[in-house]
Amino acid sequence: MLRGYYTAASGMMAQQRRQDTLANNIANAQTPGYKQDQATIRAFPELLIQRMESGSTKTSSGQLNFPMQNTIGSINTGAYVQETIPDFTEGSLKETGTATDMALINGVLPDEEGGLFFTVQNGDGEERYTRNGNFTVDGEGFLTTNQGYYVLDNAGNPIETDGETFTVSEDGVLQIGEQAVPLAIGYSPNVNDMVKDDEDLFALGEDGVAIENARDNANVTFSIQQKYLENSNVDAVQAMTDMMQAYRSFETNQKVLQAYDQSMDKAVNQIARLT
Repeated sequence: MLRGYYTAASGMMAQQRRQDTLANNIANAQTPGYKQDQATIRAFPELLIQRMESGSTKTSSGQLNFPMQNTIGSINTGAYVQETIPDFTEGSLKETGTATDMALINGVLPDEEGGLFFTVQNGDGEERYTRNGNFTVDGEGFLTTNQGYYVLDNAGNPIETDGETFTVSEDGVLQIGEQAVPLAIGYSPNVNDMVKDDEDLFALGEDGVAIENARDNANVTFSIQQKYLENSNVDAVQAMTDMMQAYRSFETNQKVLQAYDQSMDKAVNQIARLT
C-alpha cells in the first residue's frame, strides 16, 4: 500500500513541474522572440525509491547522528518530467516603429530542423544566440541587447554606432554614416542542439553541431525587418487549457493519495483494534 503513496506523489510532482513550465511560458507571452518550452512526461517501467532518514549510533563520547538511505523498493507506475524542450516555431511580427528593433525572418533553410539566430556576446565574452531583436544603444554607442550584451557583426566584433541613427537593409547590413556593418547571423542545422541560457539567450548544447555563419552558407536565406519584433510563439489560450488539464491531473493524483490515506487509517485504527 505504501508504494501507492509514492506512485500518486510522483504523478503530483510531474504535474507540478508541468504547471511551472506552462506558467513560465505564459509569463513570457509578451517577450519578443521567446520560444515556449514543452515538458515531456515519461513513465518509468520500473522506479527504484529510496527514503532519506537520520540514523544514530553510540560512541565513546556520546551519540553520533548521520544520514542514511533506506530502500523502499521498486514501483512500476511512476512518472516524471524527463526534460523541457524549446519549441522553435517562428512567431508572428509586430511593428514597433523603433529603429533599434529588428526581426529575423527565416527564408530557405536546407535542414528541416534548422534555425537562424542573432549572435551576441554575453558577460563572459562568449558567443550566445537569440531571436529577441529588441536591441538598444548603450551609453558608449554600442548596439546591445536589453540586458546589455553586445550585438556582434559578421567579423565577431561589437557594433559601434557612435550614437548615430542607422538603417538596416533586408539582408541585415547596418548603414551607419558611410560605414556598412553586416550583422552576424548564426545558423544551426538542428535547433534541438540548442539549450536555453540566461535572459532570452541560447547556447550550443554538448555534442551539438557547431553553429555556422549563415552568410557563408549559400543554401540559407533570411531577411531582417527593421522597426519590427518577432512575437513570442506562446499560444496563451492553449497554454491556459494545458494548465487546467495539468491541474485536474494533479487533483486526481491528490484524491488517490487521500484514498490511500483513508485505507491506511482504517488498517491502523480500526482493523487492528482488539475491542
